[in-house]
Amino acid sequence: MSNSSTDSSTCTTVALVESSTNPSGVQLVNTYHTNRVGDPGDLVALAQQVQKADEFVRANACNQLTVIAEQIRYLQEQARKVLQEAVKDADLHHVACNVVKKPGNIYYLYQRESGQRYFSILSPKEWGASCPHKFLGAFKLQHDMSWTEYKDIEKRDAEIAIIDKVLNQQAALPQCTEPNFQGLT
Repeated sequence: MSNSSTDSSTCTTVALVESSTNPSGVQLVNTYHTNRVGDPGDLVALAQQVQKADEFVRANACNQLTVIAEQIRYLQEQARKVLQEAVKDADLHHVACNVVKKPGNIYYLYQRESGQRYFSILSPKEWGASCPHKFLGAFKLQHDMSWTEYKDIEKRDAEIAIIDKVLNQQAALPQCTEPNFQGLT
C-alpha cells in the first residue's frame, strides 16, 4: 500500500508496510491494529519526515562534494607548483657549468653578452668590481637535486630540519595498529 501527500512545490511518496491477514502463515484474529489506515495527519507527518530526510541527505552530499571540490582545487594548485618547480630545476641543471655540481653547495648564475648562462662557484662579492658578466641569482643544489633560490635557503633548510626530526622520531616509535591522538587534546 502506498499513499502520497502533496504540497504546492513537491510530491513526496511515503512507502507503508504491506498488510497481510496471514503474516508468516499465521492467521490473525483481529487485523485492525496491523492493517488499519491511520489518521490522515499521520500520513502527512510521515511524508514530511521523508521529505526532510531527503533534504538532509541532499545537503550532506552537497557539503561533502563542496569539500572534495576545494581539495581538488588545492591539489591542482599544488600540481601546478610542482610542475613549475620541475621546469625550473631542469632548466638550471642544463645551465653551462665547468665544475661538477655537488649537493649542499651554492652556485652563482651569470649571463654572458652572448646570452649564454653559466654557473660559477664565485659570488659577485668575490668578483668585486671586476665581475665580468651579468649576475642572475644564486642557488643551492639540494640533496634531492632540486634548486633553492638564495633568498629561500634559510627557510628551506629549516623545513628540511623539521622533516628530518619527524623522520628520526618516527623511526624510534613502536609500531601501533590503532590511531594515536596523543598531544592533540
